[in-house]
Amino acid sequence: MATTNTIIEQVLSLPVDDRIGMIERLLLSLNLPTQTEIDRQWATEAERRIQEIECGTVKLVPGEQVFDKIRRKYAQ
Repeated sequence: MATTNTIIEQVLSLPVDDRIGMIERLLLSLNLPTQTEIDRQWATEAERRIQEIECGTVKLVPGEQVFDKIRRKYAQ
C-alpha cells in the first residue's frame, strides 16, 4: 500500500496532460468494452426485444401503469 501511495503522489505531481495520458493507459489496461462494442451490444438487445414484441412472447405494460407502480412503491 505504501508503494501505491508513493506512486499516486508522484502521479499527482505531473502536469494534467500527463495524468490524462496515464488515466487513458490504465483504463485501456482493464480491457473494458469500447463504446463501439457497447453500442453493438445495445443494438443486439434492442433487436431481440423488438422480435419478442412482434412475436407476442412478451406482455407490454403501458408506461403510465409502470410509473404509477413505481410512485406507489417509493411514496413516503
